Amino acid sequence: MTQARTVAVVVGSLRKDSVSRKLAKAFAALTPDLRFEIVEIGDLPHFDQDLESDPPAQWVRFREQIAAADAVLFVTPEFNRSVPGALKNAIDVGSRPYGASVWNGKPGAVISQSPGAIGGFGSNHHLRQSLVFLNVPLLSQEAYIGNSFSLFDDRGELVNEATTEFLRAYGQAFAAWIETIAPAQPAAKAA
Repeated sequence: MTQARTVAVVVGSLRKDSVSRKLAKAFAALTPDLRFEIVEIGDLPHFDQDLESDPPAQWVRFREQIAAADAVLFVTPEFNRSVPGALKNAIDVGSRPYGASVWNGKPGAVISQSPGAIGGFGSNHHLRQSLVFLNVPLLSQEAYIGNSFSLFDDRGELVNEATTEFLRAYGQAFAAWIETIAPAQPAAKAA
């Protein structure tokens, strides 16, 4: 028997009522074979290589959380046809120090969303460009969630059936992708 794989979830939006966070939570609920842990990025000081000799505690925490996960999921809005600055900063913080990137070889997936019809296409592809450079093997199936502000009720629950089914299938594909890239080891038997 294998244990559920842990997925670090990096949400690109810092807003309290973030649609990306709602989407991440809905995705986790629809993908019970994986264990999801949101890794906060809002408190990360801006990356500055001068700080690397005595890295801020927030950087250390973030790097440890990402390194401990079996895989990583990015759920992000689109800001000005790209990723939010806080998300880019988190990627940079995790990629350092040089030669010790926490992203290296970690299976990943990207879900982008926007209130418009194209679902964060620009942010999705800008993020993928950085992740390919950082050697994150990405699920090739793409996930763009358009008209995202209309998908949730007043309690933050996903109420759109087509999106629910899409996310459920995407979760199954992601779980299979993780096993393809980093097959799970059987849990150790108690002596």
